[in-house]
Parts: sequence; structure tokens; C-alpha cells
Amino acid sequence: MSDGLQDTGWRRHVLSALVMNQPGVLSHVAGMLASRGFNIDSLAVGETETPELSRMTFVVVGDDRHLEQVRKQLEKIVTVVKVLDISKEEFVERDLMLIKVRATPEQRSEIRGLADDFRARVVDVGPSLMMLEVSGTAKKVEAFIELMRPYGIAELARTGRIALVRDSVRPVDRATLPPEPGGVVVGHSSL
Repeated sequence: MSDGLQDTGWRRHVLSALVMNQPGVLSHVAGMLASRGFNIDSLAVGETETPELSRMTFVVVGDDRHLEQVRKQLEKIVTVVKVLDISKEEFVERDLMLIKVRATPEQRSEIRGLADDFRARVVDVGPSLMMLEVSGTAKKVEAFIELMRPYGIAELARTGRIALVRDSVRPVDRATLPPEPGGVVVGHSSL
């Protein structure tokens, strides 16, 4: 990762927090991070396999020592069950985006071809716009945005990153894994 942060001692942290599914949890967590001077680069919240719990995945940039203190303070919030900095683990992360692109009838097949290259899906076609859905790593989504710029981006929305730690108990033979859209993200990389 050569994003220039290593030289400053700061790095990108992907935090995963299990929280009780109650009103106000998000504002408590965001407030705690803001009061400590952290900007949230990405945030996604959704229910887990247990309906009473939600998982918050957020990306922040900071030094390890300061972020560890904040992580411990977050766990003291009554509605926060557990907070992990998964940046040090092997993990898979994804970002989802919907994008509306200006498309004349002549450009549609070209845009569909680019969408196929990125394993994106056309989800709506109108008289002058196409809406596409793409998921993958942040870099993949950003690369797709850059390819769509020449056509004219009318609007886009992104979910923010979600991430889960890979199963490290049993070794995985990558050759036996089915191919995933955008490839598998392992470790500290944001491929």
C-alpha cells in the first residue's frame, strides 16, 4: 500500500463494530470518533445474522496507538457489544455502487461491454441514461467511475465498505475457491 500514510505513522483502519440494534447507536459512535478528531472515510451499517445486533463497518485513518484507545472507549458505550480493528487480519471487503451514466443508443453496447469487464450489471435503461450496479473493492469501483466519466455521470451512490475477517482456523486452498467479482481482497490490501 503506497498511499503516503506509512511515512506519517498513520494508516487506514477498517473497524468492525457489533452494536445493539437500537436508536442512537450510530450517533454515539460517530460522535465519539469526531470528538477524537477522526474523520470517517466510509461507513456502512446493517443487521447481522442476529436480528438484535447490527454491524457497523467504518474506515478511518490514524495512528495505531490513538486508534486503539478510541476502540477501547467505543466498547464502553452500553449499546456497543464489540469493536475490532480488522486491518491487521486477513479480510474481504466490498463496496457497492449504483451509477447513472448518460448513454445514447449508439453508446449503450460500448457501456455494456465495459460493464461486463467489471462484472457490473445494467439495472435500468431510460431514453438518455443507463443505471449500472457494480460491487468490489474500493479501487475497482473507483476505476469503473473513471471509465464512465467520458460518457457523463448524471448521479452515483455508494454504500461504503463492508468487510468480514476471513476464516483463519482452517487453511484455504485458493485454487478451489470459486471466482468472485473483483477478486478476493486479502490482508491489508485494498485491491
